[in-house]
Amino acid sequence: MARPDRETTVRALLDEEGRTYAEQAGIHLKDTPQPLYQLLVLAHLLSARIRADTAVAAARALFGAGMRDAKHMRDATWQQRVDALGEGGYRRYDERTATQLGKAAELVLDAYGGDLRRLRDKAGGDVERLRSLLQEVPGIGPAGADIFLREAQGVWPEVAPYLDGKTLAGAKRLGLPADPEALAGLAGKEELPALAAALVRAALDKHVVDEVREIVHG
Repeated sequence: MARPDRETTVRALLDEEGRTYAEQAGIHLKDTPQPLYQLLVLAHLLSARIRADTAVAAARALFGAGMRDAKHMRDATWQQRVDALGEGGYRRYDERTATQLGKAAELVLDAYGGDLRRLRDKAGGDVERLRSLLQEVPGIGPAGADIFLREAQGVWPEVAPYLDGKTLAGAKRLGLPADPEALAGLAGKEELPALAAALVRAALDKHVVDEVREIVHG
């Protein structure tokens, strides 16, 4: 059987799984303070050893309870944060995460006035510096920083292409090049966040790989 071209595989992947985690969480991502903060919260939740759907549901519950920006997150009680996380099914880590979310909101407010664009500006265009600054936020480690930047590259184009080790693992499973520049060339620049999310799903779930292969091979 002939090997499908890479563009066909990428298009099938995007058709099936090309939805960012921000979109899934109801975040209308723009280069403005509130959605950027919401993305940070989502990245925090997704970085735990927990199902992505649970993390997304917990983010929706926090935002639905009014904790949509750093000020409201900080001003919420610890119990309100715990309750919202529990409503989203995020129970295994709810107490520790509630504490971290409060501390993270304080840092974002104190250091950046609630506006993560100031964190970006502080990095001065250096992506590794940006990644390091994100990890100063309580609850954001290397995985959380990667999640944030994979999604933020859609509104912070200077970060693109941000295709980290997790996305490259998904690419390898699909027979795609495990190289950020080569991968980025297979999709439009505006599609990079969706491509990154889809590749992560391929890395995490063999069924995604099987579905794409079935579509490609007919």
